[in-house]
Amino acid sequence: MKVYTTDKIRNVVLLGHGGSGKTSLAEAFAYLSGITSRMGKVPDGNTLSDYGKEEQKRKFSISASVIPIEWEGYKINLIDTPGYFDFVGEAEEAVSAAGAAIIVVNGKSGIEVGTQKAWELCEKYKLPRFIYVSNMDVDNASFRQVVEDMTNLYGKRMAPFNLPIREDEKFVGYVNVVSETGHRWQGKEVVDAEIPEYNKANLEMCRDTLMEAVAETSEEMMERYFGGETFSDAEIRAALRTNICDCSIVPMTMGSNVLCQGVYTLLDDIVKYMPSPENRKLAGINTKTNEIYNADYDFSKAKSAVIWKTIVDPFIGKYSLIKVNSGVLKTDDLLYNVDTEVEEKIGKLYVLQANKPMEVPELHAGDIGALAKLSDAKTGNSLATKAAPIKYGKVEVSTPYTCMRYKPKNKGDVDKISQALQKMTNEDLTLKVVNDSENRQTLLYGMGDQHLDIVVSRLLNEYKVDVELDKPKVAYKETIRKQSDVEYKYRKQSGGHGQYGHVKMRFSPSENLEEAYEFSQEVVGGTVPKNYYPAVDKGLQESVLKGPMAAYPVVGVKAVLYDGSYHPVDSSEQAFKMATIQAFKKGFMEAHPVLLEPIASLKVTVPDAYTGDVMGDLNKRRGRVLGMNPMAGGKQVIEAEIPQSSLHGYCTDLRSMTGGRGEYCYEFIHYEQAPSDVQEKEIAARAAKVAENSSED
Repeated sequence: MKVYTTDKIRNVVLLGHGGSGKTSLAEAFAYLSGITSRMGKVPDGNTLSDYGKEEQKRKFSISASVIPIEWEGYKINLIDTPGYFDFVGEAEEAVSAAGAAIIVVNGKSGIEVGTQKAWELCEKYKLPRFIYVSNMDVDNASFRQVVEDMTNLYGKRMAPFNLPIREDEKFVGYVNVVSETGHRWQGKEVVDAEIPEYNKANLEMCRDTLMEAVAETSEEMMERYFGGETFSDAEIRAALRTNICDCSIVPMTMGSNVLCQGVYTLLDDIVKYMPSPENRKLAGINTKTNEIYNADYDFSKAKSAVIWKTIVDPFIGKYSLIKVNSGVLKTDDLLYNVDTEVEEKIGKLYVLQANKPMEVPELHAGDIGALAKLSDAKTGNSLATKAAPIKYGKVEVSTPYTCMRYKPKNKGDVDKISQALQKMTNEDLTLKVVNDSENRQTLLYGMGDQHLDIVVSRLLNEYKVDVELDKPKVAYKETIRKQSDVEYKYRKQSGGHGQYGHVKMRFSPSENLEEAYEFSQEVVGGTVPKNYYPAVDKGLQESVLKGPMAAYPVVGVKAVLYDGSYHPVDSSEQAFKMATIQAFKKGFMEAHPVLLEPIASLKVTVPDAYTGDVMGDLNKRRGRVLGMNPMAGGKQVIEAEIPQSSLHGYCTDLRSMTGGRGEYCYEFIHYEQAPSDVQEKEIAARAAKVAENSSED
């Protein structure tokens, strides 16, 4: 592939609802630009961007992939992203690397949740965008309806650039609003055609909207517009580019991916109207001088880049996908990782065509490429020179809240699983592995059940290790509510030295749930010698690890040793430790023991229409709704406190309740006494499990 300068580069991300036609549009782009000789199809599993085994098996995109396209002397770095919400992290990474977006809307289904989420992402990153309506060859696809719905949602920014021509219910051509010309498809050719009568009124309306936008770009244009002057095509296009780049206009166009209709025009429009990296601003921090460094994709400045995605594939190896933020990167350059403080020679430079690496001699500012086998490099790391170490902001990705416990089916695979998951978490920032040592479980956090299901499937197919997912154990704790006063005498005689330890102890609530126990002694007259106090403390230490009620950790207990006795020959540290353990069991059970459950602070963001359903569901889950705060865009944030045990499966339930529009986040806040029915059920379940397999915990 040729080397392209900054002004000849366009970085475009494809966004939209799952199944709207992003991958088939990428396929049409690749075919038209000559990368492929025939178009692949998602159902056949032979598309360029869905190269992963899981993607081919499941027939949808799971990870973002780059397809660089050469078009009319320009390079378009096309990033195809997944539309399903479980893989939102991939879309967020891709958006951070892009300079513009195409939001794909299925002409048959119209606006879906994914369309709105894509729009919100573009707003967050201030990305110029096109709306492309796909499936126009389908009978009941309606471009007009999509335009109407988008205008109702997002106002008068919507500007149709093309209008469909239909004959006998078939999509046969389009009217170009800018040039006011009609075009038809004849086989693979596009020929000029008359503008149908039914299009003329609509064309005039759309044209007026565009001319108003053009006039608003400057006072001179405004005067000419009101003076009745007409603008030239070149003036219109230059003004529209300004409007599109500052997001005051969002062009709408349409086509058929499978028939490659409307795609040629879209490629031309990307080159004409979308910004090159030199039109976008970007700043980092020089860590040596602590000054702001305005990179602004300037090729004449010091080299710097950021890793926006990592690919770790057992078959093709590890690639760090980079975006060059300033300067020109060349083969064998020395690059300094500002985050890990490691300098290394980068070797060869690549551009990845989905999973196919192609060598290039250099990458200019604004271009997207890949580096192979960088040591310890992770997504979000900044690369620069040691002389000018520039650090850039990290990619912001969603936090995973769906959690499952995982166990290896074969105990000998523990290390292999750990290594495989480490590679996968480097690649996927929305996947987290948490070792919950207190409850002796390892937890896998993801964006949803499907996300975790695919992780398990990939572990089996790519890394040849089998794991099973299970409901996570809830981190219950045990404590006491009243006081008790007990004594225990530990005595063993077996010939020779015996064992003797005798303690009298009081147990009461300490009111400090942060600490397991507080130990003090009030022994008078040396009835228990001082050298046995540490043994009593050790006995308490062991006892609180697994409480006498349901073998959960103990918190908030105050233990006072106030009396006892000893034997000058038979007493030992071990004997006093054993006496304390037994005294603790007895004293704990006599002091009104209770089970504490972890409570989370939950925030659920939903459109107004769903608040009643969501609040009703939270009540069923023993949640306490604390209040609601209105948000922009007709949404509410419901704040509640809820037991963590009730959050299992909440992601799926919330999505089905709100049609995928609801989002939530939570964090642990404190422990509370569990209701008696929950306590009884948990104690019974725990006792049965301990009896069945004491090694489980």
